[in-house]
Amino acid sequence: MSTVSLKNVKKIYEGNVTAVHGFNLEIADKEFIVLVGPSGCGKSTTLRMIAGLEEISEGDLIIDGNRVNEVHPKDRDIAMVFQSYALYPHMTVYENMAFALTLRKVPKDVIDKKVREAAEILGITDYLERKPKALSGGQRQRVAIGRAIVREPKVFLMDEPLSNLDAKLRNQMRAEIIKLRQRIDTTFIYVTHDQTEAMTLGDRIVIMKDGYIMQIGTPQEVFDHPQNIFVAGFIGMPQMNFFDAQLNKNGSNYTVDVYGVNVPVDEEIAKQLAANGAESQPIVLGVRPEHINFTQGSNKSLKGKVSVCEMMGSEYHLHVTTADKDVVLRVPTQDLPKEFANGIPYGVEINYEFRPSCMHLFNKETEKNLI
Repeated sequence: MSTVSLKNVKKIYEGNVTAVHGFNLEIADKEFIVLVGPSGCGKSTTLRMIAGLEEISEGDLIIDGNRVNEVHPKDRDIAMVFQSYALYPHMTVYENMAFALTLRKVPKDVIDKKVREAAEILGITDYLERKPKALSGGQRQRVAIGRAIVREPKVFLMDEPLSNLDAKLRNQMRAEIIKLRQRIDTTFIYVTHDQTEAMTLGDRIVIMKDGYIMQIGTPQEVFDHPQNIFVAGFIGMPQMNFFDAQLNKNGSNYTVDVYGVNVPVDEEIAKQLAANGAESQPIVLGVRPEHINFTQGSNKSLKGKVSVCEMMGSEYHLHVTTADKDVVLRVPTQDLPKEFANGIPYGVEINYEFRPSCMHLFNKETEKNLI
């Protein structure tokens, strides 16, 4: 069992500067948790408190039912992979991977078996006699991960392990980490600022801002049901479009007035609004680029002029100017009229509609999702 529990954990630095506010999270055995958020949100500080590299100011850290706030890092049975790899340059790959076990005075035959098994899993067997300087960035990161694997820790911590790699290597290593997770039975806590990594790797993701947890959920949950404007804008690429709008209630029906166009609200969303007692009010309307349909025009459609047309292969990203606002649409190439098969020129006026079932309605003051 490798459960981790953080109960009202805080980190307060000198000068009463709070980096992490009342962090609460229950991590199940063998779960892959990703902490994600912009720089300075407290995610790495939280990870370092779990590792024992930062002192916990308030609250409790419990691993496998034992409170470990005062337990020395080396005694927490945790392995950490850093962004910078942190390999010993004078040692071979084999020696780097074996180092922690050598310090523990583990028998040489056991060390050899564990190092070679880890090297096989990570595909670095051919590099065991090389020094780190003779390896690429991706290979060094594999060595750093291998060094952690051989310790067979209860909890695997990873702090932005892919951020030093180029885009192609990041994609490859992301796939490697997914495979690795399937082959070794341990609990993972992974920190990143990259929402793509968070969405593809995590069983659940914890979205943070300014030291606070904004939302915890599966990748699908936070994508489909963001609890506030920050989460809605942070998750998804290109990011969600936001509009100043007016929610109108008429009996049990709701409509949204945006730029003078009255857009009907989906029946299921209307039921949830009614159940939550939502009344007519100014709102922020959120719609993802993939949930805006290119249309020929109707009383439910908005108009805008194309300012940028980005060809992405199977789809176009259209930047459309409506009332001085930049609206982004993701349009599959096959959905465009034939005359626009090669893209839509600058300045062309188009019509578009929102999918009623995919609209997100946020309170303008609290920024919380009304449904």
